[in-house]
Amino acid sequence: MRRHQLLSAAILLIALPRALAQDIRTIEIQVDSSKAIGAFPHVWNFFGYDEPNYTYAPNGTKLLREIAALSPSPAYIRVHNLLTSGDGSASLKWGSTNAYTEDAAGHPVYDWKIIDRIFDTFHDAGLKPLVEIGFMPEALSTHPQPYRHNFPNGSIYTGWAYPPKDYARWAELVFRFVKHLRERYGDAEVKTWLWEVWNEPDIEYWKGTAEEYFKLYDHSADAVRRALPDATIGGPDSTGPGRPKAIEFLTNFLKHCDTGQNYATGRIGAPLDFISFHPKGSPTWQSDHVKMGLAAQLKAIDQGFKTVASFSKWRTTPIILGEWDPEGCAACSAEKNPQNGYRNGALYAAYTAEGFSQTVSLAHRDGINLKGLVTWAFEFEDQPYFAGFRELATNGLDKPVLNTFRMLGLLGGEQIEAVSSAALKTDQILSDGVRSAPDVRVIATRTQHGVEVLTWNYHDDDVSAAPASIDLAISGARADQKRVLLQHFRIDSAHSNAFTAWKQMGSPQTPTPEQYKQLEAAGQLQLLASPQWIQIERGIATLKFELPRQGLSLIRIEW
Repeated sequence: MRRHQLLSAAILLIALPRALAQDIRTIEIQVDSSKAIGAFPHVWNFFGYDEPNYTYAPNGTKLLREIAALSPSPAYIRVHNLLTSGDGSASLKWGSTNAYTEDAAGHPVYDWKIIDRIFDTFHDAGLKPLVEIGFMPEALSTHPQPYRHNFPNGSIYTGWAYPPKDYARWAELVFRFVKHLRERYGDAEVKTWLWEVWNEPDIEYWKGTAEEYFKLYDHSADAVRRALPDATIGGPDSTGPGRPKAIEFLTNFLKHCDTGQNYATGRIGAPLDFISFHPKGSPTWQSDHVKMGLAAQLKAIDQGFKTVASFSKWRTTPIILGEWDPEGCAACSAEKNPQNGYRNGALYAAYTAEGFSQTVSLAHRDGINLKGLVTWAFEFEDQPYFAGFRELATNGLDKPVLNTFRMLGLLGGEQIEAVSSAALKTDQILSDGVRSAPDVRVIATRTQHGVEVLTWNYHDDDVSAAPASIDLAISGARADQKRVLLQHFRIDSAHSNAFTAWKQMGSPQTPTPEQYKQLEAAGQLQLLASPQWIQIERGIATLKFELPRQGLSLIRIEW
């Protein structure tokens, strides 16, 4: 008997003004749970931030536990400044551990107290570090002064960004760093971690030459492998290959790791277990709204994929997009950059779903082994509520974008066939972005006991528009199935949105305890309506609902 059966009808209608309702597009989404198309790529579960000392701050620890709860698969965390000198205090784009200093006689002094506090917090939350080896300790820098910057005043590229004055001492620091972590957490644990060298060495994050970075990479990778022979190590975490200079740097790095002479061992080539680069989008302010730059991010991804695929040595090597974001500066608020206000609301949530789907599509098209997408967003301590930083939470209140990751975490392990009549072609978006019609896309998965359908209504322009009218049909239920339980989760301006709730309160910067509790609840993933049992009748059913612009719906059907 064929399993091609359709579920029964349920109708969820949202009342709209008549003038707006006349513009509503009806979009058909068809899901067939009998047609598996492969494993669902849980590559989204990577996060990062500049300020490692926020890790053990109260709101940082709270958020890390929420990240750990997103999915049964452990999330990876990447942070800057793990070897930077300082007293452990944090500020925007700054952090320190004081892992390495030198005594009066010039002898190395190693101190792991702050390092342990950071990694203990990761470990206790059940998270996996993507260990970024950097930056340069003050005592090792070839140009140490000035050392600590004062963002946003002046340049951030100070003494920590320079090459070491002694590569042997740098290598010994890396060796002892990795050895210490191995001894503290055990072989079985640290073998599951990822290790990388530096950050964006093709711009001023590295004040040396490209060749000096290759030397740093070789000595660092050799030291990591001496301390942990089974370590998975990669790089170069260069900027997005949308620019010729970035493409050139990535290409030359891959050549060095393939056929170049290793500065540490003297042999040919260097270990490279994964390849990483940082594609970013490019939003612009249109006097009254933000226009997102999704195409710029996708072009950088596509060019990076093609660069890697051009090497027979590396074309199947896993790729981690080490900072995968709508734009470049997480610590730049909306105060002086009004386009960054999108980060507080549903647009950031919808962009993340759209970008994830298109990145996976490009990886599939280009035959790429995609391992991870690192969302460079966390939280900022001691900053105003909803200031427009690129973050997952503000003062302990979750933003809508975190609920996108909650939705992704609720998807099953096996992807199934799903088609939307309003899905744009990837090549069209790569060329032009989503600038005319919105892109209404769908991802569907199945588990042993049900089906999950994630759909969203995305557009680059953050302007008011009529919602889409969705006709959803799901086929492939068991022939003996009589009814199913429906849950409908939603992110939009009115659901799973603490920012809207905060504005409705009058935008308080010192919420009362009761207000704070209400805002915490508003920041969680919410149901559009109460769960309901749906009867199967004649094997055919449609679920009809309105999906606002920049809205996301997750439909779960369980039997």
